[in-house]
Amino acid sequence: MQDLSRPEILDVLIVGAGLSGIGAAWHLQRRCPGKTYAILEARAAIGGTWDLFRYPGVRSDSDMYTLGYGFQPWTAGKAIADGPSIRDYIAETARRSGIDRHIRFGHKVTGAHWSSQDACWTIEVDHAGTLEVIRARFLSMCSGYYSYDEAHRPQFDGEDAFRGRIVQPQFWPQDLDYAGKRVVVVGSGATAVTLVPAMARQAAHVTMLQRSPTYVVSRPSEYRFARRLRRWFPPRVAYALTRWRVIVESMLLYRVARSKPALAKEKIVAMARRQLGRDYDVATHFTPDYDPWDQRVCVVPDGDLFKAIRKGQASVVTDHVERFTETGIRLRSGQELAADVVVLATGLKIRVLGGVAITVDGKPFHANDSMSYKGMMLSGLPNCVMTFGYTNASWTLKADLTAGYVCRLLRYMDRKGLAIAVPRRETDVTPEPFLSFSSGYVQRARNVLPQQGSRRPWQVYQNYFQDMFTIRYGRIADGVMHFGRKGVLP
Repeated sequence: MQDLSRPEILDVLIVGAGLSGIGAAWHLQRRCPGKTYAILEARAAIGGTWDLFRYPGVRSDSDMYTLGYGFQPWTAGKAIADGPSIRDYIAETARRSGIDRHIRFGHKVTGAHWSSQDACWTIEVDHAGTLEVIRARFLSMCSGYYSYDEAHRPQFDGEDAFRGRIVQPQFWPQDLDYAGKRVVVVGSGATAVTLVPAMARQAAHVTMLQRSPTYVVSRPSEYRFARRLRRWFPPRVAYALTRWRVIVESMLLYRVARSKPALAKEKIVAMARRQLGRDYDVATHFTPDYDPWDQRVCVVPDGDLFKAIRKGQASVVTDHVERFTETGIRLRSGQELAADVVVLATGLKIRVLGGVAITVDGKPFHANDSMSYKGMMLSGLPNCVMTFGYTNASWTLKADLTAGYVCRLLRYMDRKGLAIAVPRRETDVTPEPFLSFSSGYVQRARNVLPQQGSRRPWQVYQNYFQDMFTIRYGRIADGVMHFGRKGVLP
């Protein structure tokens, strides 16, 4: 067991070895080469989300030109990539940069305690059942936004009577054999629209059972313009040009969708109708009663979900579960869906700051009581950044800006001889929800998420360009960020 009286002191401790954590380490190595750091990863492998999820067909619904790192070109042909390819990309990035040598696997952070007297974090870590303590001057939380240990799991009447198998995508059983079997996938989000066409290749039939429709958009898995650019330019140049084109296009489309929701809805529904044919009931199954981007729009590469439906391999039912029976699910309408396997793709459970118990100078800190500063730091929480990506674009775009800001902040503090940085909440700022999404997983987390404010720098933009100017080029000493030396919290 480690000597707890003399724990090591790092300049930066990064929690999580997924997309965000590896990116944060890369920026730190490049821009603050003298800083000591370590990455703590609770699991046994690099990859985060992309190592955890192992369900059939697992893939990103963001293109890899923006989900990938700006500094590490995505060279594979497919823009919408599968989970194993993304995991390999993250791991290869870590190996190439030597970041993998800084990762400590099997280290789960359970507590983080800030001392203004020492201007330092004391981090409690569970390593194979043994308590270890690490000290760090700055804490970078790259542990994502949902619980790896729990998913949202509604309970249904009659489950005990069901003779088939009930599984959750987050905890996919590798021994599950669904070949030739009847499958019902409960849900209509990104996971469900991924599972249905993937399982339909082997199952007798797959039914997607949804309470309400979701906007589903077909996009090509490979971008022709990206292929042309790779022929004309060196790999890094082609990647950069492709990345910026995708960023600009996606932001323009989002702006149009939010400013002209009726038009956007009409176009998306018409796209589904073209995919499924004039006789298909698109109004019931693919026409939500909310505006586009009130919830996340689902992407299906090459229209694979629509193809499975057209071929009769899959179907969509819009109804509510009344109860499970021995042989399937009885719906509120009285219809019964026969099933051998039921997959509950019912959503994630949001967890902020990795669910770590945090104290500041001996007092418990709760994220829900705080306000988000530039979507990265929390009011009253010193020397700590929280990586939280976009809901309308690739996660990595915001993670990249956040990592760059940490380096700017650390360099500024070094130049000024400062040890503490903490954003202080202003009394004249009206609190607002951290996320404006109406999705169930967001609404369920209202008592967990922090707040945002009614004006800068407390607003959480879902806009890369606004964030780029605010985070990358905005002043560090903006009057809201308070600085101090060791001994007293400013």
